[in-house]
Amino acid sequence: MSLNPIRTGLVSFGISSRTFHAPFLTTMPEFELVKVMERNGNESEKKYPGVIAVRSLDELLADETIELIVITSPNETHHTYAIAAMEAGKHVVVEKPFANNSKEAMEMVETSHRTGKICSVYQNRRYVTDFLTMRKILDEKLLGEVHEFDAHYDRYRPLPRTYGTWREDDIPGSGVFFDLGPHLIDQSLCFFGLPQRIHADIRRQKPYSKVDDYFDIRLDYGWLKVLLKSSMLVREMGPRYMIHGTLGSYIKSGEDPQEDRLKAGELPIGEDWCYESEDTYGLLHTEIDGKPVREKYPSLRGNYAGFYANMHASIRNNAPVSEKPEHGFNVIRIIELAFESSAVQCSIPCTGLIPTTYR
Repeated sequence: MSLNPIRTGLVSFGISSRTFHAPFLTTMPEFELVKVMERNGNESEKKYPGVIAVRSLDELLADETIELIVITSPNETHHTYAIAAMEAGKHVVVEKPFANNSKEAMEMVETSHRTGKICSVYQNRRYVTDFLTMRKILDEKLLGEVHEFDAHYDRYRPLPRTYGTWREDDIPGSGVFFDLGPHLIDQSLCFFGLPQRIHADIRRQKPYSKVDDYFDIRLDYGWLKVLLKSSMLVREMGPRYMIHGTLGSYIKSGEDPQEDRLKAGELPIGEDWCYESEDTYGLLHTEIDGKPVREKYPSLRGNYAGFYANMHASIRNNAPVSEKPEHGFNVIRIIELAFESSAVQCSIPCTGLIPTTYR
């Protein structure tokens, strides 16, 4: 345990908290998970001795020793809970999606600046093997000038959910685009910055669907075109990512192994956490020093802990926040623009985005 760990409160103890947050907050010595807000039950106390379950946000905020609040409750609470926490003098981590609309997101950005408290969005897909590997390839310009980026987040789920069912109810913030879209949009913004125009097709494919379960988003950067796509009716998966440039291509299939290992109960510790197996390395076909190269390109190690390492550095050492509230705002604004584009079935300009750095 570090000499001065960040005492942390966790809002909700559902799938997201148990999978993506609590395992890191309880194994990283930079943090101490103190209290968890559970509406019913005391599951957090059973799993983590020493943790105290509370029944309301007010009980968390009343603890003056808690510095950080991690919000993983349903989307409609993100805005209200984050602002209340910052007003109470706490730093905040908000699960994606950052908010349900850009008005709420802007209020969160403004509250962060006014109170001087961090309000970070949990974009953990910046800490997976494929993103880190693609960023290295792009930084080193192994593909030359990139003209096309194609990213898929497909699944085969023909039947209704058995958990997290609110995501399929016709309420604000539900649907597959709010669920999975933030990952792909954020990755694209990290790689390429803010787009010029957007063309979207967001629809329902399954007969029982009350909300969208498919999206096809085209981001136009001029020379560069970005395709972001998700369907819940893909039984045979194709490549997850394809990048094409003036020197060659990178094709990547498979999934970062962290989520499955965490869901299986494995702790994110040890030197072997969490390397990808060689059989899922991406294919790099390019030209190096004038000679063609076509080979498996070793994937970098992914680790969601990188998010919390950056949070610790920001809170304790005033390091720049990696996942800024402006990043969360821009994702939500692009989601809004995508729905507008889909409604009129044409390309529209990407207006209202906040210019900001992503590195």
